[in-house]
Amino acid sequence: MSAYVLVAEDDVKQAEVIRRYLDREGHSCLVVHDGRAAIDEVRRRLPDLLVLDVMMPLVDGLDVCRVLRRECEVPVLMLTARSTEEDLLLGLDLGADDYMTKPYSPRELMARIRTLLRRTRAATAPPDDPVLRIGALAIDPVRRTVALDGRQVVCTPGEFEILAAMAAEPERVFSRRQLLALTRGFDRYITERTIDVHVLNLRKKIEAVPRRPAYLQTVYGVGYKLMDGTRAR
Repeated sequence: MSAYVLVAEDDVKQAEVIRRYLDREGHSCLVVHDGRAAIDEVRRRLPDLLVLDVMMPLVDGLDVCRVLRRECEVPVLMLTARSTEEDLLLGLDLGADDYMTKPYSPRELMARIRTLLRRTRAATAPPDDPVLRIGALAIDPVRRTVALDGRQVVCTPGEFEILAAMAAEPERVFSRRQLLALTRGFDRYITERTIDVHVLNLRKKIEAVPRRPAYLQTVYGVGYKLMDGTRAR
């Protein structure tokens, strides 16, 4: 299925390579070369995916992600020459859904884009698919929505995948490795600490007291489990 992809990359040659590969796969693509233009274009027309370079003029990619996460749930794939784990975790903490370091293979980039688009598209299952209910939490795998006591909880695609996977098997203990495999798979850039960042962000959104979680509970030395919220550990 074709998608509308916004590419924010200040390197003109790299942006053109990405555009050509997206065109080849049948996607429509718009390229901008600074962070301010990226924000303006997302506000003008919400893309199916934003490919976002970190180092850009006017507004850098991290600030672009920070601004857009307050306004919408556009999936974000970050590109950067920075390769430290701290940079990765900062990007994910700001709401990026995937992360690639430069130099990268255009074919690998396209594979990442395909995976992210598949994961973030609305499911085509029948409309009577049951909503997953865990205590006051309601996770709709068809509409990809989360609600707590009837109030919508805005989640990034990565956060939603973790919550939906755990809600399908409540009280099961998931290791970080299992959650990573279920949500985004393994690659040389992403570590199991990625899951910790998403869990921390989810707790801020669904827990009354994030430091004493009643839903997303830690099983020390193993991983996490999703409970019904009636008691905290």
